[in-house]
Amino acid sequence: MRRHRRAKIVATVGPASSSPEMLEALLLAGVDTFRLNFSHGTQSDHARIHAAIRKLEQDVGRPIGILMDLQGPKIRVGTLRDGKIAAVAGETIRFVLSGSEGDRTAIPLPHREIFAAVAPGHDLLIDDGRVRVRVAGLGDDFIEAKVIVGGTISNHKGVNLPGTVLDLSPLTAKDRLDLEFGLKLGVDWVALSFVQKPSDIIEARGLIGDRAGLMAKIEKPAALERIDDIIQLCDAIMVARGDLGVEIPHEDVPGRQKELVRACRLAVKPVIVATQMLDSMVAAPTPTRAEVSDVATAIYDGADAVMLSAESATGRYPREAVEMMDRIIRSTEQHKMYRSIVEATQPGEEQTPPHAVATAAADLASVVHAAAIVAYTSSGTTAARVARKRPSRPILAITPSREVSRRLCLLWGAHSVLSDDVQSYEEMVERATTFAHAEQFASSRDLLVVVAGIPFGQAGTTNNLRVVSLP
Repeated sequence: MRRHRRAKIVATVGPASSSPEMLEALLLAGVDTFRLNFSHGTQSDHARIHAAIRKLEQDVGRPIGILMDLQGPKIRVGTLRDGKIAAVAGETIRFVLSGSEGDRTAIPLPHREIFAAVAPGHDLLIDDGRVRVRVAGLGDDFIEAKVIVGGTISNHKGVNLPGTVLDLSPLTAKDRLDLEFGLKLGVDWVALSFVQKPSDIIEARGLIGDRAGLMAKIEKPAALERIDDIIQLCDAIMVARGDLGVEIPHEDVPGRQKELVRACRLAVKPVIVATQMLDSMVAAPTPTRAEVSDVATAIYDGADAVMLSAESATGRYPREAVEMMDRIIRSTEQHKMYRSIVEATQPGEEQTPPHAVATAAADLASVVHAAAIVAYTSSGTTAARVARKRPSRPILAITPSREVSRRLCLLWGAHSVLSDDVQSYEEMVERATTFAHAEQFASSRDLLVVVAGIPFGQAGTTNNLRVVSLP
């Protein structure tokens, strides 16, 4: 079960992949973390899948990460009398707060927070941006808007407001019920949708505590304006390029992706690149060349993980999509340009002893051609500090926490194993040697670079570095 690549694969589970047989096939094909999308399916469906993944984990003897993705608020138009209207560029249409059925003079938009926050000049994007209208005037319960890009507006289509910060919690009543359910199941990560500001993370953290890692989905322009604060407050980031690409110009998405990956590396937080990575494989057994390049770009950027959505959830070729992603990652990481590109995008060094020790471990392992870097980590922080450097040597992360070992399934380069706490230097060396042999990272006369925190078992203290020669 050792992966011969550094970047991780996240796969969404859905009707095409929810059977125990297919989950096992996807794991063997390369999945490191499974995503449960709570926008679809029932709680009992997710409980059944969760149980199947945990049984699979027990069968293979390797930790498997489980990410629950909350639905978040959904802003939609209401019901139209004829089911749809054709909005023509240049005309003026009206949205109203209340009304059971509407027409072009009274399109229901039953979201009071929009009427409270929107201002003249703000844009509303309907149906993933296919229709764009601009606010020309408004009252307490109506919005007059000029159609900028025409098209069809039909019942219950989604609405995006890229220039408007809404006074809206990212956690709906459904999300709160789902969140408590998922935490009781024992999910490892919670992805929070509709993040606009740092206080959204604080609100979610108050409910989650330390029961799971908190991941912020970056899909709103407002989040980009406060991104440094958001990254500091959460445990990981997802670059949700689908919704983000609706709300900012398409051509800005690649640059923003690179900025987010770099910012997360600097902050020592895992970052996932998501959405439409191999989208054509929903219906075809092979991807387009552009999709292959897209996945490779995320790997060259230094992303911790790349994610499959519909490809593995509802597509016709879920296993083939995972296999293809695995092959792209391995090929990219083995390319002669990979090291120079990743090293050229290194974030600046953190001027603290723990970061300096972790950086020294990565550099030392390369200089002495060590077989692996062994990181003793009670919270995952030591392993993350080493991974931040994107070292050329694999990282064997030894942790006493089952929860941490599962969360490390998202961290670049980390192969986590579960072990009791060590109590002495001698035990640290002995256990590093044993696991390096057992997990096929090293053999006789190889060198290991061992990094840990003293006293052992105390989170966040990366202060000790050893070079060990295997007998």
